[in-house]
Parts: sequence; C-alpha cells; structure tokens
Amino acid sequence: MRKLFLLPAGLLICLISSAQIGGTRSYAFLDLVSSPRIAATGADFLAIKDNDILLAPTNPSVITSGMHNHLGISFVDYYSDVNYGFATYSRSVPSIGNLTASLIYLDYGKFDLAYETGERAGNFYAGESALSLGWGRQLDSLFSIGSNLKIIYSSLESYTSFGLAVDVAGTYHNSPRDLTVSLIAKNIGRPLKSYSTGNPEPLPFEIQAGMSKRLRHLPFRYIINFNHIEKWDLTYDDPGDVQIDPISGEMIENNDFEKFADNLMRHITLGGEILITKNLSLRGGYNYKRRQEMKVNSKASMVGFSWGFGIRVSKFHFSYARAAYHLAGSPNYLSVTTNFSAFRNSSE
Repeated sequence: MRKLFLLPAGLLICLISSAQIGGTRSYAFLDLVSSPRIAATGADFLAIKDNDILLAPTNPSVITSGMHNHLGISFVDYYSDVNYGFATYSRSVPSIGNLTASLIYLDYGKFDLAYETGERAGNFYAGESALSLGWGRQLDSLFSIGSNLKIIYSSLESYTSFGLAVDVAGTYHNSPRDLTVSLIAKNIGRPLKSYSTGNPEPLPFEIQAGMSKRLRHLPFRYIINFNHIEKWDLTYDDPGDVQIDPISGEMIENNDFEKFADNLMRHITLGGEILITKNLSLRGGYNYKRRQEMKVNSKASMVGFSWGFGIRVSKFHFSYARAAYHLAGSPNYLSVTTNFSAFRNSSE
C-alpha cells in the first residue's frame, strides 16, 4: 500500500515541477480556506482525523464513517463586499465508502458597468462556485485515501467558464501515538469552457503535505504544513523592498544561506491547538510566506499571524478565527457543525 501511495505522488512532483503561482491561474477561489479551524492555524488544510467534517473539502483522505450524517457550514466576511462560504454534508455507504457533498461559493458583489468613455451602463455581478463530491476509504488500521471531484463555474460580468478538477490524498493516522500525516495533490484538471476561445487557463495545482501530533502529557497539538512542494522557488523580486547601505550606498543582498532559509520558510506554516476540554479549544498559527508578501515594511504589525477558538454547545460545535492578511483588515471566519443522528438518538 505504501508503494502504491508514494509512486503516483512522486510522478506528479516530477511532471509538474515547472508549475507557476501568483496570478497565472484561473479558479484561484479553489484555494480558499474551508473552516475557521484551518484559518486559525495559518494553513490551507489540516492533517487531523477527528471527524471534523469541514476538513473534508480540502483533505478528502480524512473523510471517515464517523462523519456520517454530519453537516458543516462556514461563512467568511472577507474584504469590502466580498464574502464566501462552504456547506458540507456526509453519508457513509458500506459497499462504496464514505461520501461527502460540498458547495463553495464566492460572491464578489455588485460593480458599476462603464464604457471606455466613462459612460455608465448599469451594474453587473461577479461570482464563482464549485460543487465538490468527496470519497474516502480506510485501507487498514493506519492508512486511508480519498478524492474530491469538483465541478467549477465562474461568472465575471459577461465572461463565463466551466471546469473540472480532482483532488487525491492519502493519510497515515497512528491513533495510539496521536500522529497524523497527509499528502495531497489538489486541483488536477482543466477548464472545459474558457473565458475566451482558445485560451484555456491552468488551474491552481498544488502538492501539499502536513502533519499533526498531540503531545502525550500536555493538552496540545502542534501542526506543521508544507505547501507548494511541486515548486521550490516561491520568492519574487519586489522593487520596493530594497535595502541600501547608508555608508556605501550599495544595495544589501542576502547571502546564500539567508536566501535558502527564506525560501524554505515560505513553504512552511506552523500552528497549534490547546485542547482545554473536550468542549473548548484555542488555536493559533503563523504563515511566514503571507507575512513576507503582505506586510508593510514600516509597520509589519501582526500580518501572517492567526488565532481562533472552538466551542461545543449541546449538539452544535461553533468555531471562530481571525487571520491577519494585511494592515487593511483581517477576515473573520465563522462555522457551525452538527450531527443529525444525535437529534434522532436523543428523541428515542
């Protein structure tokens, strides 16, 4: 099983090693964070296997039979009039596996329509959405696999696009050691109908790996994620970020070790959860890449840091997170999950 799992992952890394990021791909909304729990740890997904249904849209290999009849809804107050949300429901079918259906929408809001001359011609709306069908299966006591099939729709004024994408993932979960490791190749696909004829835009393909470990004698789980494994160099030349030696007037450049360390840290996000009780947890995270790309040098503030909490009230689990992207503001993440089966059992 390990060879079957590692071989396709290795081939994908070799084949897609020249992938590009940052403004070169369509359907970038597919990379949006699906839950406050993920956002609070500064990551894009989590390698945690505890039946949290809102982890399934970004890591299908953690879909389990324990999610049967669970519903999760999340909403994000992004920037200005932009907002997005997820809704996920799960069922288990013994002969097939564990299934989920997820809907993501991104609403850009209303815009003024104007011609090149400045003449206004009304308003238009812009938005994107995707229906994701997930499948997960336990292979043995340690390994599980999963996949998401995404049907994508994008509408930007009079321009529309349709596409298909697939995520494939595998997870190693050692329950006695409270250790979980996941490997994911996401957004493998292409547009079926492009915004303009003869110009198929690539999807935001990415290979990610992550791990989480709960400490044996402390109520704490640490989380480490590795992003963009398919592309090493995530740096870019910023003309506004140039350091000048005040004495010689020459530009100061980082040495080779500093460049290596900077690039390495852009691939890593760090987070953790303090598990105060089974009904209350506190979360925090740090995203170095986000901080380097979004900070203002004169006032870096808390850019790149994130925090949140989760609380269980009766049969509902509420989560909240706030992530500092820029001095201009920090998105708020809200979610609620529940198990419909718990209502049926309590009424019997």
